[in-house]
Amino acid sequence: MRRVNFDLDALRTFVAGADLGSFARAADQVGRSASAVSAQLRKLEEQAGMPLLQKSGRGLVLTAAGETMLGYARRMLRMNDEALLALAGSALEGKVRLGLQEDFSDHLLPDVLGKFSRGHRGVQIEVTVGRNADLHDAMRDGRLDLALAWHTRGPTPHMDILGSYPLHWMGPADASLLAAGRPAPQDGPLSLVSIEAPCRLRSAATDALDTAAIPWRIVYASPSLSGVWAAVAAGLGIGVRTGFGLPRSLVLLAPEEHGLPALPRVELALHRSHEQLAPAAARLRELIVEHIVQDARELQAA
Repeated sequence: MRRVNFDLDALRTFVAGADLGSFARAADQVGRSASAVSAQLRKLEEQAGMPLLQKSGRGLVLTAAGETMLGYARRMLRMNDEALLALAGSALEGKVRLGLQEDFSDHLLPDVLGKFSRGHRGVQIEVTVGRNADLHDAMRDGRLDLALAWHTRGPTPHMDILGSYPLHWMGPADASLLAAGRPAPQDGPLSLVSIEAPCRLRSAATDALDTAAIPWRIVYASPSLSGVWAAVAAGLGIGVRTGFGLPRSLVLLAPEEHGLPALPRVELALHRSHEQLAPAAARLRELIVEHIVQDARELQAA
């Protein structure tokens, strides 16, 4: 078998196009022209010795070989990026205290924190997962260096808004269970599952329903987001959240298809304890921002 060294830049473009569902959008993300991206993809197919993409309408989709390549490409890029991270941060030491809103704990912890820990063995990470109010209080009291939370209170002294994201109605992936949580108007009020009050997202949902004159009732209130996920998946009612961290047991509901009102957007903030963070905390902040931006692009593409 001939030895081939795949082009990592081309692999990065290939993965970006697959994730975004468009190689035109991938060109913007990787900072290359459309013609340069096309040349990269041709080179990658030449190295692979077979087609990785095929026409579908006006776009491109992965072939069976492309699907196989995608898995390996992710692993190769992850190893490449971890090697750079390890070399760049081998001298970092100390402790970083990070607070996370529950929406981000399941995928941010293994993805970002796993990568950070492997690349910075001398840094200890202390993680607190909690509700917005608790994270704000911990930042104010100096118990956290960084906190990723929905922007539902006043600004903190050192805060970056990472984006504004739409709220969505969510229901169980099992369509037969959805009917139980969304009864016909004559059968009674809409059943809602929510985080325990006070909760900005819960208020956004009930305000929208009140404005639309749709009766509602809270059938299940949980102190944790995992409890909300489980109750919605079981068909007890519908909930409201952004698309971040949505488990496979749930789906986002199109308001017009289910007789539901449109919902507002919510801002996501990354709070810092000081204007200038210690080197370890500053590096972790960079990785979190990169991860959130990538997640947001994938959500938009989906």
